[in-house]
Amino acid sequence: MPQPTDIKLKQTSRTLVISFDDGQTFDYSCEFLRVYSQSAEVTGHAPGQEVLQLDKQQVNIDAISPVGNYAIRLHFDDGHDSGIYTWERLYDLGEHYQNYWVDYLRRLMRAGHSHPALTQLQKESGK
Repeated sequence: MPQPTDIKLKQTSRTLVISFDDGQTFDYSCEFLRVYSQSAEVTGHAPGQEVLQLDKQQVNIDAISPVGNYAIRLHFDDGHDSGIYTWERLYDLGEHYQNYWVDYLRRLMRAGHSHPALTQLQKESGK
């Protein structure tokens, strides 16, 4: 499993940039990380109990805390700080960022919610 070599928080652009020892570098929006938190608040306590996160476009990260040698805890400015992001999870989120992001936007759309990025998604899909 690749290990991070550098973690940079860019609060102005609301982005977390992580470089891994295999040469990969991923840019994650704070919103993306917030809506894909592994916390029970987001994932629920069992399959089917997931909670769709709404209105997180402006969320930012206030602080990052190490969790052993395997993860970080992100402290978001909306008070959420219970999700632990393992290196494996962060790498997976980075590798599949586009697919996960589109899935999130589609879930928002199906639930009847708006998001600025939905307009672009709808244009790309021809709707």
